[in-house]
Amino acid sequence: MFDRYFRISERGSTIGREIRGGFATFFTMAYILVLNPIILGSAKDRYGEALDPVQLTTATALVAAVMTVVMGVGGNLPLALAAGLGLNAVVAFQIAPLMSWDDAMGLIVLEGLLICVLVVTGLREAVMHAIPQPLKQAISVGIGLFIAFIGFVDAGFVSRIPDAANTTVPVQLGGTGTLTGWPILVFCLGVLLTVALLARKVRGAILISIVTTTLVAMAINAAADVQSWGLTTPEWPDKVVDTPDFGLLGQFSLFGAFDEPGVGVITVVLLVFTLILSDFFDTMGTVVGVSAEAGLLDQEGKVPNLGRVLLIDGAAAVAGGASSASSATSYIESAAGVGEGARTGFANLVTGGLFALALLFTPLLTIVPLQAAAPALVAVGFLMMTQVKYIDWDRFDIAIPAFLTIAVMPFTYSITNGIGAGFLAYVVIKTALGKAKEVHWLLWGASALFLVYFAIDPVKQLLA
Repeated sequence: MFDRYFRISERGSTIGREIRGGFATFFTMAYILVLNPIILGSAKDRYGEALDPVQLTTATALVAAVMTVVMGVGGNLPLALAAGLGLNAVVAFQIAPLMSWDDAMGLIVLEGLLICVLVVTGLREAVMHAIPQPLKQAISVGIGLFIAFIGFVDAGFVSRIPDAANTTVPVQLGGTGTLTGWPILVFCLGVLLTVALLARKVRGAILISIVTTTLVAMAINAAADVQSWGLTTPEWPDKVVDTPDFGLLGQFSLFGAFDEPGVGVITVVLLVFTLILSDFFDTMGTVVGVSAEAGLLDQEGKVPNLGRVLLIDGAAAVAGGASSASSATSYIESAAGVGEGARTGFANLVTGGLFALALLFTPLLTIVPLQAAAPALVAVGFLMMTQVKYIDWDRFDIAIPAFLTIAVMPFTYSITNGIGAGFLAYVVIKTALGKAKEVHWLLWGASALFLVYFAIDPVKQLLA
């Protein structure tokens, strides 16, 4: 029954691979259960109110569990969803200081509803189909570099050089220019173990690496004096089960932001525009990248069940805002599950089920340190990077936009920025070569929006 519904055999997978993939995806994104409450809980709204971290953890796990399962059943893609990093920072540090938390989360709900409208009208799907295949491949490659960079940064293998250093070099090896500390050693061992298992084509390589490296980290933490592991310490928790608190569910005001004194309608509209654009193209890049890595794109580069996938993603934004967990979106870490062999939505049942368990077993399921999960991101980055061979580097009208797409994503730490740079370069170069008619009108429209997106500060100044 499961095989027929999810087309597991048809896509060259097995239930065992789907289960392994579901576990791998969960472990690579379980950090959001810790990070989202930290980001949202560390900020205060205009009236000095802060959100409760325990309630935020519950809301984050609940939205991830429900929407990941819905995506699996409705979209049949191994694409997990949870509160979006970057979007939650915008909510915490840009929107909340201007209004109450209820009004800020109302904007997230409004953004999600507008995204759903774009899906229902067919505009969102049409934009994705209008993108040339080489640019889609470049998006996947760029995401591969981006996700590998995330892994290096999360593990502390790469860190930002403080501005006080007066250097033009933005990042460095380790925290001081050298690798120091037990956590970095755990990460390095994890990377070596992962790539060795992948090279030997061991089934469950990524999951085996995560579990093994976590056990090593727990042993080191017990035996050595480790000052800090970052967000998650690999030690057995004091209590395994904790009671979920659903107090934040439904705490939002859909149009309250428009009535906030001193904010202004234009400011609110610009905030919603920024949220929509970021969510729209982040999801587009993630869906294309994960589907391409899973080998699920058809000959025209189209994603299966795209309309339903995009509608569910939009609904996830609504659910995230309605539960005060910030906008939920598709996670590029799903590629870790694909690397384990996941090809269908059945893997989402596993990932979603683990997030549901996290409602009760959060202390137990968050003992995996970033240093143990990050090697999976590095390995998946390599797997996604292999698609660079399909891009025709002798055609500058394709190669230059592809290069900018690939480079800007990791260098600006944003999928949206990379897609925007690639779109703008593609339109400009085609026009310069007298081939403007080859550019789909939707790409012209998207590029115009990206022009506003990149120039948002002068636009805001012009509009006072």
